[in-house]
Amino acid sequence: MSAPYVESAMHFDHAGIATDDANELASLFGDLFGLPVAHEEEFEGMTVVFLDVGDGYFELLDPGDGGAIARYLDRNGPGVHHLALATDDIDGALDRARAHGVELVDEEPRPGAWDHEVAFLHPESTGGVLVEFVSHS
Repeated sequence: MSAPYVESAMHFDHAGIATDDANELASLFGDLFGLPVAHEEEFEGMTVVFLDVGDGYFELLDPGDGGAIARYLDRNGPGVHHLALATDDIDGALDRARAHGVELVDEEPRPGAWDHEVAFLHPESTGGVLVEFVSHS
């Protein structure tokens, strides 16, 4: 089966990992795998740490006092929360998803960590995987 033509190619950006302690996990992954911290910030009450894995990042998500990541941890425990694909055309990526009948979490891009625009696709439409589009522009 051939892949459909896509005007703007996407590539892997990061894996979002829910954790109770982003700094502790960053330290472990740094020592264990030699992964340096590329970026760290407080975002919407969360501690977010990006570790550089070469051709992408591990985004460690520590919920702080609550929110979606806290609810995820309560339901599922720590682990992979989402996979993110970088795109130069996030609006076009959302339009393609709509055209393929994919349910969107975000109808329009919204601000994300690291001052990027992001939009999520519902995992019920994507094989059980929460997919994030991220635009670096």
